[in-house]
Amino acid sequence: MTGKVGIKLHTGEPHGPNIIPRPWVKTLIAEKLPKANIVETNTYYQGARYTTAEHRKTLAVNGWDFAPVDIMDEDGTAMLPVKGGKWFTEMSVGSHMLNYDSLLVLTHFKGHTMGGFGGSNKNIGIGCADGRIGKKMIHTGDTGTQWGISKEELMERISESAKATADHFGDHIAYINVLRNMSVSCDCEGTAAQPVVTPNIGILASTDILAADQASVDLVYALPEKYRHDLVERMETRHGLRQLSYMKELGMGCDRYVILDMDHGDTPITLAEAVKNVKPFKA
Repeated sequence: MTGKVGIKLHTGEPHGPNIIPRPWVKTLIAEKLPKANIVETNTYYQGARYTTAEHRKTLAVNGWDFAPVDIMDEDGTAMLPVKGGKWFTEMSVGSHMLNYDSLLVLTHFKGHTMGGFGGSNKNIGIGCADGRIGKKMIHTGDTGTQWGISKEELMERISESAKATADHFGDHIAYINVLRNMSVSCDCEGTAAQPVVTPNIGILASTDILAADQASVDLVYALPEKYRHDLVERMETRHGLRQLSYMKELGMGCDRYVILDMDHGDTPITLAEAVKNVKPFKA
């Protein structure tokens, strides 16, 4: 993380119950990235984050007032090239993205109504695309009909958009997935999110976007069936795993990885060991 640093996270709909705790982010910025800005974009759907004015009201409601928050499409858009894509040759993002030298992708890993799961790929694939052009490009098929695309095509479009951002920052981008409060619902559903039934697992970090998301998915699958069932069903019924296979096809990273247990030093551990201390929620 060099130069001007942006932290891309999902700041949530008003009073969203499952977003990353603000004190965690506040401490991260204060201790590690004191000059960083939180970065976001407006939404494609109409709601409390559709316009910049409404978005800023929601930021205040949710307590994101301890650091500057840059709504990157507040002043327009910019086009980034998509290398090797089959749906896009370029992607529209918030123009302020070009003001940053480094990007920390701080992701609340959870389910997603359309994407199956929301990891680092979705965080920048949807979250960095601007609210009027980029997000419309991702969600709209060649017929011009909103949402008129297949589930797997949507995963591919999200991934190509994410690749534009990842390629733009090159070696100056890193990924953290926070595997807690994992509802099958995205944080964009706010207080309407489905109840959390999957135990908290932990936090994963990598400089490889595919490794980060693949390991996150694998850790969910490694849970006992009764704890993983709802989230796995959401991933599979939405064809969300296509995000992973398409990221690999695009050369965005590696799906083979080693988990290093930072609680006990740089010690490689297995998936089974990684979840052995996961405690289920009590009713």
